[in-house]
Amino acid sequence: MLDTNLKNQLKTYLQNLKSPVELIVALDGSDKAAELKSLAEDIASLSSLIQLKHETDPAVMKPSMLVRSTAKNTQIRFAGVPMGHEFTSLVLALLHSGGHTIKEEAAVLEQIAALQGEFNFEIFVSLSCQTCPEVVQALNLMAAVNPAIKTTMIDGAVFQDEVSKRNIMAVPTVYLNGQQFSQGAITLTNILNKIDTGAAARQAEALKNKDTFDMLIVGGGPAGSAAAIYAARKGLNTGVIAERFGGQVADTVGIENFISVKETEGPKLVANLESHVRHYEVDIMNSQKAVKLNKNELFEVTLENGAVLKSKSVVLSTGARWREMNVPGEKEYRGKGVAYCPHCDGPLFKGKRVAVIGGGNSGIEAAIDLAGIVQHVTVLEFDSKLRADAVLIKKAESMGNITIITQAQTTEVLGDGQRVVGLKYTDRTNGESKTVELAGIFVQIGLVPNTEWLRGAVELTPRGEIMVDSHGQTSLKGVFAAGDATNTPYKQIIIAMGSGATAALGAFDYLIRN
Repeated sequence: MLDTNLKNQLKTYLQNLKSPVELIVALDGSDKAAELKSLAEDIASLSSLIQLKHETDPAVMKPSMLVRSTAKNTQIRFAGVPMGHEFTSLVLALLHSGGHTIKEEAAVLEQIAALQGEFNFEIFVSLSCQTCPEVVQALNLMAAVNPAIKTTMIDGAVFQDEVSKRNIMAVPTVYLNGQQFSQGAITLTNILNKIDTGAAARQAEALKNKDTFDMLIVGGGPAGSAAAIYAARKGLNTGVIAERFGGQVADTVGIENFISVKETEGPKLVANLESHVRHYEVDIMNSQKAVKLNKNELFEVTLENGAVLKSKSVVLSTGARWREMNVPGEKEYRGKGVAYCPHCDGPLFKGKRVAVIGGGNSGIEAAIDLAGIVQHVTVLEFDSKLRADAVLIKKAESMGNITIITQAQTTEVLGDGQRVVGLKYTDRTNGESKTVELAGIFVQIGLVPNTEWLRGAVELTPRGEIMVDSHGQTSLKGVFAAGDATNTPYKQIIIAMGSGATAALGAFDYLIRN
């Protein structure tokens, strides 16, 4: 199952095990069960502390593999074969179950250990999903700390009957004790806030007591990370507020234009960014959302939980999110057929008919990727011609299950109350309304800046972008901005990093002159 190189790497990692771990496999006669058996045997052969067993409970999902600590009786299950993006989740589950030090703040680990009750989490994923491992690993970490918490990662492509029964049309979807708990990205902090009702108030109180920052950076994507590194290297007391460190980059699959790195993936780049930022004395306040910016004697940033942070300067790097169609039915059927990440949710539509809204690079790339999974893809483009690169258009046109319709204005998402069943669009050449029957709609029509909370505080363009000068200065002196949230014309990772450095240097210049 594992090649020699991967075995050698895994063997090195498993040397960190301190206590015995059981791998308990539940198998059936499927090809996936054979793969899982091979994977479990390979892993067990790499460490004397790992014992391979076979499940005796007939009610357990098959094929699946339980990672169990014999010392603490913690249980982490993988239903399906945890390869692809979830292989790291498996490795971490082995290490954490085997007593290897968990890299998390002591206060968070204490909070997890103190949770009372029974928590049975099920996480539905696809192995091509970039967001899923973050959620799986957060919940698995909790299970490795507290035996009252049990987790099961479920590969939706393997357990399609279960996906259909629960009407799951987006990943990651998390269930707690049989009830839907969350859908989409969710951090460890936010998970704890939902199940530990006093956690948010305790966090707010702790944040209120922080000292005044020299530079407070709002946003933890490439721009915010660059700004934090440059500020910390100047010796400034630097803080970073991030709803989710890494931002939208964490959901990016392939990155091939990051200069000096021929190829990487979003989660890898985000991990490297965070590691680099944490190398310096930067106060990272993750899972925190800014809702207001004021200028009094100092700058004040109010958070959603009510805490107010004070700073002598501010860098805004809040990034952008997927633009919505804003048509009837879109909100009602989000996560029920309306999706924004083809890599994450595409496998759930295997053998079905779907549409992609948008004919730019993102839209055509999505159509090409989906065409290898689904029965048919219809691309709807508002303009009279596609805006994607010629090489992508040529590839899409060569595929037999992609239909491209231009001059098409999507007007409504159709559903049966449970899931998407089609869409309506207007043919802009003659005004005729048409209907397409399908199961999924992937929206790929660009980005919108996360700046609504800044209206009235700094000058914005009509599109909501923060206006900045060549130094990253906004209309409010002492407040700088960088990245996709600004009026910088090209939204690229490398450009965001450069503008983050510019904003930090601009803010530093402001501080030494004021």
